[in-house]
Amino acid sequence: MLNKLLFKQVDNTSLVVFRVFFGLLICLEGFGAILTGWVKRTFIDPDFTFTFIGFEWLQPLPGVGMYFYFMLMGICGFLVMIGYKYRWSMGIFTILWTCAYLMQKTSYNNHYYLLVLLCIFMWIVPAHHYLSVDAKQNPKLKKIHMPNWVLVIFILQLFIVYTYASVAKMYPDWLSGEVTTNLMAGRKELPIIGKFLQQKWIHTMLTYVGIGFDLLVVPGLLWKRTRVFFFVCSIVFHLFNSFVLHIGIFPYMSLALCLFFFEPKTIRNLFLKNKPLYTGNEVILPPFRKIAIPIFTIYFISQILLPLRHWTFEDDVLWTEEGHRLSWRMMLRSKTGYIQLKVVDKKTGDITYVKPANYVTAKQASRVATKPDMLWQFVQFLKKDYAKKGTDVEIYAEGRVRVNNHPYQKLFDPTVNLADEEWSHFSHHHWLLPFKSKYDTNDTTKKN
Repeated sequence: MLNKLLFKQVDNTSLVVFRVFFGLLICLEGFGAILTGWVKRTFIDPDFTFTFIGFEWLQPLPGVGMYFYFMLMGICGFLVMIGYKYRWSMGIFTILWTCAYLMQKTSYNNHYYLLVLLCIFMWIVPAHHYLSVDAKQNPKLKKIHMPNWVLVIFILQLFIVYTYASVAKMYPDWLSGEVTTNLMAGRKELPIIGKFLQQKWIHTMLTYVGIGFDLLVVPGLLWKRTRVFFFVCSIVFHLFNSFVLHIGIFPYMSLALCLFFFEPKTIRNLFLKNKPLYTGNEVILPPFRKIAIPIFTIYFISQILLPLRHWTFEDDVLWTEEGHRLSWRMMLRSKTGYIQLKVVDKKTGDITYVKPANYVTAKQASRVATKPDMLWQFVQFLKKDYAKKGTDVEIYAEGRVRVNNHPYQKLFDPTVNLADEEWSHFSHHHWLLPFKSKYDTNDTTKKN
């Protein structure tokens, strides 16, 4: 039964067309990151780069090197689109994009993580077997079918992403409309629709449409009777996100992924009218299946478990950020704060106050003030900077943080010397103070 589900041959029109769209979008991502100034702001201007912890060895290329880095990604995207040297071009882009993702997290976005996963999928699937330079140069490569597991992995991944995105929204701040109100307040200056987006009923609608769409879109696209309706909903939803939230290629990537839900004949009639339709029902068992099935099983189990890991930490993930990344918790809260670091010379006892903004960009400084891992990284950087001057120091964080419309309160324990703290990916950090929610009726918790 499993062999038939995964290795039955099906028409490959959806994959072929998706490859063209995918290649175009990642090409635009590579060159667009340069043209919009994102590469300059993220990799070239900062003197210090906040990598994912453990990947400090991944640093931006010096000078204008990152421009060439992203130009190469753009070229690889174009080659993917036309299907030339597909495995190489897709593989190179995957490696470069993954390194860029791990290299910086000041501009962290769950969509960047999703693109890493989609790149890996596209690297291993036979997306170049039709309508490609490779297939034209090597006719033996040309095929009109593919194994069904290709559809399964894309659809299952999307189901996990959308479902967790919906469930994560089911908490008081979102359900009250507070989060969408804050989000739309930042779009007040948009031409034509800016003022319209400030209306209360719009915030209420966006609140519950966000939950409902994420929860129902994949099942709705799978069911033939509701497929067209949910595809139209997808167009409206993702174009709204594109024009209002300005989140790059990802609304269009999401629309392109809808190709995997439609009948091959429908996709063929729209995009590839001259392509033959595969009507067979052959099951081809590849020699690698005994290895591939366990690998994919482990992968999807990890995808299901990773978004749940924040429950293993103390306190609220919205506050501590522990378990936030890699979990499809998208646009769930706004966070602001201010901080200064008290640096104490261990030998003399002299105290110096340091503002992160004196060392890093304004955007990085705002993240240091609210994100524990980035604060810890900055403290370690500062400790080493003082050590180079021959000074051994203790460093304490003094500041307050606000999440959504909750009152400002202390997130970092000002009595803990963070310079001597170790970072742990798997346990709660004792120097993070507990969250005091405005929904807590205990008056004593409202004083901080």
